[in-house]
Amino acid sequence: MEKKHTLKIYVSTVISIFFLAFSLNAQTDFKEYNGKVIDGRTNKALEAASLNINGTNIGTISNSEGEFTLKVPKNYADAKVMISLLGYNTYVIPLSELSKEKSTIELFVAVTKLSAVSISAFKDAKSLIKKVFDDKNRNFQNESIYMTAFYRETIKRRSRNVSLTEAVVNILKQPNDSKTEDAIQLGKARKSTDYKRLDTVSVKLQGGPFSTIYLDIMKYPEYIFTEESISSYQFNFDEPSTINNRNVYVVNFVPKNNDSKVNYTGKLFIDVESLALVSANYALDVSDVRRTKNLLVRKKPSDIEVYPLEAIYKVDYKAKGNKWYYSYSNLSLKFKVNKKRELFNKVYTLSSEMAVTDWEVNTAEKKMRNKDKLRPSVIITDAISGFSDPNFWGEFNLIEPDKSIESAINKIKKGIEKQEQREKGKTVNGRP
Repeated sequence: MEKKHTLKIYVSTVISIFFLAFSLNAQTDFKEYNGKVIDGRTNKALEAASLNINGTNIGTISNSEGEFTLKVPKNYADAKVMISLLGYNTYVIPLSELSKEKSTIELFVAVTKLSAVSISAFKDAKSLIKKVFDDKNRNFQNESIYMTAFYRETIKRRSRNVSLTEAVVNILKQPNDSKTEDAIQLGKARKSTDYKRLDTVSVKLQGGPFSTIYLDIMKYPEYIFTEESISSYQFNFDEPSTINNRNVYVVNFVPKNNDSKVNYTGKLFIDVESLALVSANYALDVSDVRRTKNLLVRKKPSDIEVYPLEAIYKVDYKAKGNKWYYSYSNLSLKFKVNKKRELFNKVYTLSSEMAVTDWEVNTAEKKMRNKDKLRPSVIITDAISGFSDPNFWGEFNLIEPDKSIESAINKIKKGIEKQEQREKGKTVNGRP
């Protein structure tokens, strides 16, 4: 019988709070560049545009409002930055032209033409997808990679942020043909949670950063396509696209029927030249509430039922030489929590994203000690002090927060300031 896999969340009435401080010897010999990426024709902000320093693996991603912050070591001051996004022409600009306080970068939609011969090379879209997965060990990393990445996780109740977690992590990425799972080490983190607004329910993704790593379907295909499940989907070609000035096949997929408990619909983007997966956007079918009730839950109290309202996933890869590497992933889960004997249900949205900001082939065979590795089931501990420090991240690249997250951070800062003032008042009155 086919085994189905889904990414899961925890729902628990037991909450443990830890406070830790993190310190890294961050270098200060870098320059920060800020800007916004927009569609050159419509002026619409472009989310998840990739910015990379030529000749390096240093990069970042634009946020949901198209804004970015890019921190670059000063010895690369004469380098160029490449801005790319699926469906758009790649734009290359000298870093010196980003020296203004805030630069606006315009990308323009690419016109892609593939000959009938290119598509007819495959008898159907399904044969192309099977070829992509069959050749993954040839197209994707076949060595150990040491990555630095930025992770952000937010939980909203209705439209209000009630939990915010940010972290810089180190990832020991294993080759796709290795049965050894990837390892993650926490470098620097901060977290704040309004437990009153979460009421008695604490919600978290499976392992925080691991939730985004498991979206690497070239390393973990069992979460969406297995040799058995791939036959339960119908594939068809869509209009081709472009990324980094390379032609890309676009393949839609939908389940053939609703016999399976877990069904996805989405698009796969495949590089025409190498037949490597460039990107995948897909969503869980949540239309049958009887089937999906508690589907995303690992643990929960007996008096709670969880109904997913939306589950959307995305993963991107980047090419370096003739190999492709995991680059970015995000997920958004919206779900309704019903508790017995309560009149109104509660709706939560949980968003999580990971962006690789630098990496190197692990030629030095760096290892992570077991005690330093995050467990897939770990809860990132609270470290709220960083929210009051504007230079908390130092030299590390991050995904620029959007306005709603900035607002939440400002409220956290004000809360910390008030707490510090109260503590000072107690000290004066108490005359230590």
